[in-house]
Amino acid sequence: MFFGEQTYCLTDINNCYPSCEAVFDPSLKGWPVVVLSNNDGCVIARNQEAKDLGIKMGDVPHLIPDLIKQCKIFSSNYTLYGDMSDRVMNTIREFSPEVEVYSVDECFIRVNRQDTFMLYFLGSSIKERIKAVTGLPVSVGIGPTKTLAKMANKYAKKVKPIGVYVINSEDARIEALKGCEIGDVWGIGQQHAKRLIANGITTAYEFSVLNLEWVRKNMTVVGVRMHQELNGHPCLEMKETVATKQNICTSRSFGKLLETLPDMSEAVANYVATCARKLRKDGTCANMLQVFLHTNPYRTDLSQYANSKTIALPEATNSTIELAHYALALLKALYRPGYKYMKAGVIVSGLIPEHSRQEVLFPKMNHEKHSKAMKALDLLNSHFGAGSVRMASMAGHRKYALRAGMKSGHYTTKWSDIIKVSV
Repeated sequence: MFFGEQTYCLTDINNCYPSCEAVFDPSLKGWPVVVLSNNDGCVIARNQEAKDLGIKMGDVPHLIPDLIKQCKIFSSNYTLYGDMSDRVMNTIREFSPEVEVYSVDECFIRVNRQDTFMLYFLGSSIKERIKAVTGLPVSVGIGPTKTLAKMANKYAKKVKPIGVYVINSEDARIEALKGCEIGDVWGIGQQHAKRLIANGITTAYEFSVLNLEWVRKNMTVVGVRMHQELNGHPCLEMKETVATKQNICTSRSFGKLLETLPDMSEAVANYVATCARKLRKDGTCANMLQVFLHTNPYRTDLSQYANSKTIALPEATNSTIELAHYALALLKALYRPGYKYMKAGVIVSGLIPEHSRQEVLFPKMNHEKHSKAMKALDLLNSHFGAGSVRMASMAGHRKYALRAGMKSGHYTTKWSDIIKVSV
């Protein structure tokens, strides 16, 4: 086995969403906890106690009443989860300048190769530091490749209560791979897993000792990379910069079916404002705008309709005012009375850096004026809370708002929700 000069460390928040809820509600300890999707539709996260009950990802609460009544249930609170994730990632940056945030609950760092004791010390230090700063439990896996670090992390969850596993020897590698089912190997999808199981390959270790030519023939270059990584040969580089976005989409299923154009317009105006805010945050402008809507395809008792329209904007922009003007015009062209609409969305694309925007000879908008207005808008909303200042078209009865009857507070991002302690 080959061990290079670099070592990869993957930190993973255990049961991320339920763990975030438990940080601010200690009474949840020992209880099965589930978090539901938008509109409280289905289960998207569970803690170990809920998994032990038999609750699966995607389960619909009203179809499993006997199980769900034993749980503490929360509507998804992405503002809280995102902020807690940022705190974890910033804490991890204390341990290495080379950081790749892989997902909301996973982060790679790269460190120089050290002896096994020092690597265990590193993993334990990360785990303890994150617990002290955020209250969240994490597992840490360390290995000579990113894939082996992922395998070590999975195995670390089984090594309780340590939660740290280091692959720094052949014996450690084999032990971790034998303890990992083939379907849990990073990069092996459902179809490849079925094929491998049909060929008697049930663990990561059995895959790692397969003939390389068989892997190349049946799983192409992606499979070869995984095979090499599992055998200690790095093929995947760190991605320390976020890839440039190709488009931004804001889309939601409504809290209840909508019928009128004013209600639909309010929803679309708010969605386009979210897209515009993200554009400004990224320092980009959009050249294309699309609006789409559709009814509920599962309601066969209702008339069905779905449509979308896309336009090329006269000028690249990130102005909420400008984008909303065109988005509402598109919606008006799309809307058909007599239908009950379930969902609408806005997509901005053709993104370019704001400083690279090409000026036109006879502009239809005053870019300087819009830029100042948007800076003031963002500053006020940052200071007083999102939505404090908005366009008139965004204000209304919010009939489109998601159902979230069991949502926890924004404990870390909203002054009114900060936990108060009486002494």
